[in-house]
Amino acid sequence: MAGRGSEGKVVVVRKRSGYHGKHHGGSWKVAYADFVTALMAFFLVMWIMGMDAEVKDLVQGYFSNPVGFKKAHSGGTNMIATGNTPLSLDVKRLSMLARDFQRRQFEQAREEILDRIASAPELQALQAQIEIVITDDGLRIELVETGDGETFFAFGSAELKPAAARALGIIARELRGLPNDLMIEGHTDAARYVRPGYSNWELSVDRANAARRAMEEAGLEGWRIREVRGYADRELRVADNPLDPANRRVTILLPFKDPQPVRWLRPRIEEAMTRGAD
Repeated sequence: MAGRGSEGKVVVVRKRSGYHGKHHGGSWKVAYADFVTALMAFFLVMWIMGMDAEVKDLVQGYFSNPVGFKKAHSGGTNMIATGNTPLSLDVKRLSMLARDFQRRQFEQAREEILDRIASAPELQALQAQIEIVITDDGLRIELVETGDGETFFAFGSAELKPAAARALGIIARELRGLPNDLMIEGHTDAARYVRPGYSNWELSVDRANAARRAMEEAGLEGWRIREVRGYADRELRVADNPLDPANRRVTILLPFKDPQPVRWLRPRIEEAMTRGAD
């Protein structure tokens, strides 16, 4: 016999089993993989942006060969194992990329130095005696004597004239923005030095060192100076007149810098690309 509470009422009890919803398959894995790839690309871009301009240009050179990528993918092989990849760019091409970039830097530095010297009233008379040339070896700056041959140094002296020190200061400040090392050379004419125990060899080295000190005092980092040389009269500028004052000069050389960063950058790029292929 049913109780009073059950009169006229039907109680329905429903039991739910575990419900997991519609099966999603592996789509979440694809989304997650896209997210991780984007994150890796973001950090790679940030890493490259933190490099200096020269290394960025070299990295760009690695990825400037789309034909290599196409061949590698169409063959179904790991593009690292093939020879048709950006990583197979030969050293000559990398060197050309580096030199083109440095040449632009040299040209900009040349214009800045000449403009600053021209704008200094006390140095305007020296413009014709400061020669800045970009050669196949790098940037060459020469302070060349003319006339009486005592514009930068007094005859037989290694003490810089005030105008010469001022010009070297301008040069040093403009060269601070370049990554290249420096070599400083001193040259004399063929006139014999009469002081006992002191010859044109010593004089040429002392003049090169005087130029070095002036540039370091103007802010050039001393560690960038690779060599200080004295050539005496063995590399005459005017060979047919060994006594010509133009043979007396100080030369500042900035050789093109070899793209050394590629050597440590290559394994890292290869490792990153290998992981992406896996």
